[in-house]
Amino acid sequence: MGGTRKSSGSGKSSKSSGSGKSTQLSISDKAFTGVGNLIKLLPTGTVFLFQFLNPVVTNNGHCYTINKYLTGILLGVCGFSCCFSSFTDSYLGSDGMTHYGVATKNGLWPSPDSESVNLSAYKLRVGDFVHAFLSLIVFAVVALLDSNTVDCFYPSFESTEKLLLMVLPPAIGAISSTVFMMFPNKRHGIGYPSSETQQES
Repeated sequence: MGGTRKSSGSGKSSKSSGSGKSTQLSISDKAFTGVGNLIKLLPTGTVFLFQFLNPVVTNNGHCYTINKYLTGILLGVCGFSCCFSSFTDSYLGSDGMTHYGVATKNGLWPSPDSESVNLSAYKLRVGDFVHAFLSLIVFAVVALLDSNTVDCFYPSFESTEKLLLMVLPPAIGAISSTVFMMFPNKRHGIGYPSSETQQES
């Protein structure tokens, strides 16, 4: 009898531990899924640069003073890149090549001669500023909640990181979806699929 009770108790404990692990995995999956969806809104090159250099400049989260300065510079450069990319666009010129430029109030700059493209149609719009601000917010959420960044700048904040990873990405994702419905992004700037790629698809 005693042996039977002992085995049933161990079975319950193994079931509870298994359910606990599955719960933790589901929470982690949801968190990483939310972050992954946010990353899709950012320029590919900027995301790659940050993910590649962040472990190096933060010394995998074990920061000295120089590491904090380098990490701050990396965050600033990548944040600027996200904003700047929102003001760039591309077009397929008469030579069959994809050209990039910066949107201005008069059109794209620089504006080489192109017979097949009306470059004045690429003028600066209000939506560009909205997308730039939104890209900066999305990058801030992704970068500042990165485990290496947390360990480097605010290690005592690590216990709250998991909660924010669960809450912020879905919330920012919902806001982003609403904003993109109000201000559709029709540009194919630096770091995003080019106009030629969109036409082929």
